[in-house]
Amino acid sequence: MGFSNKLVNWYQANKRNLPWRHTVNAYHIWLAEIILQQTRVLQGMPYYLAFIKEFPNIEELANASEDKVLKMWQGLGYYSRARNLHFTAKDIAKNYGGKFPNDYQKILKFKGVGTYTAAAISSFAFNMPYAVVDGNVIRVLSRVFGIDTPFDTTIGKKKFHSLAQQLLIKENPAIYNQAIMEFGALQCVSKSPDCSICLMQDFCEAYNVNMINMLPVRSKRIKVKNRFLHFLMIKYNGNIFLRKRKKGIWTGLYEFPFLEFKHRKSEKEVLNSEDWLNFFKANKLDVCLVSNEFVHVLSHQKIYAQFWQLKAKEISLKEYELVPEKDLLNYPVSRLTEKYFESIKLI
Repeated sequence: MGFSNKLVNWYQANKRNLPWRHTVNAYHIWLAEIILQQTRVLQGMPYYLAFIKEFPNIEELANASEDKVLKMWQGLGYYSRARNLHFTAKDIAKNYGGKFPNDYQKILKFKGVGTYTAAAISSFAFNMPYAVVDGNVIRVLSRVFGIDTPFDTTIGKKKFHSLAQQLLIKENPAIYNQAIMEFGALQCVSKSPDCSICLMQDFCEAYNVNMINMLPVRSKRIKVKNRFLHFLMIKYNGNIFLRKRKKGIWTGLYEFPFLEFKHRKSEKEVLNSEDWLNFFKANKLDVCLVSNEFVHVLSHQKIYAQFWQLKAKEISLKEYELVPEKDLLNYPVSRLTEKYFESIKLI
């Protein structure tokens, strides 16, 4: 029995019962795939169910405000996914009558949809013969077939996509694609896989030459930047200053004013810094509380943050709006700010 058929047999015996596997609704499948990018299944599941309930079809999602979409996405991170989701919903509602086209090339052109997502929607919703290639698939193929070409290079990407397409069961691409991704998620895991029970053991190149922990190969190392941020929760006449971000990873989310330093600073150093004095100028304010340090890890940066609760007697900040303190939780914010809210029992 060949590799592909073995995978499918394993899948039928071991697959998880996930809601998006019981539908060929392209909208539901697309939503699940976007949510599950950079997100574990257990974390993403409640978001998927909440979105389906709140926006039962693409038109409902398209007609929602960006603030509402981002608020529902709050906590998942990588917020460009939510913005792209909303943009694409509007595109489909306007140009395709609210229905996904059953055309791989058209799907691929949607904002936020790459080759993996286009293949997933095409195969799961329309049973079209396009192989999915995600991190799980790359890991399985690299180990079983002994591929040591870095997967994040142009040559590597072509090699993995070509092999994946060759192995695809053309008559039933949906089940094959689900099978190889599930196998990578449950059996051929990234760290310490249990090869003793693996059905691929006999012909797995990595297992037979003791290279399991060396494959797959990545050429680029992600350089992580340390950032030291001090967020200023300024209270003024029962209101709080907030601003909607217009760029960066938190575009569309609301944030407090903040000061950023190159190195960690004590509270005294922050208060005496030029940044603090220039920001507040002659405005009078009282420092009510300074939080402990929060550490927030993102793909390319590690944020060390403190939140300052301040009370201003007289202040005016350009680019920031005053919102009632009681309405603070209605605004979509980053997971970092949400963690702070949880610590002071706002949530």
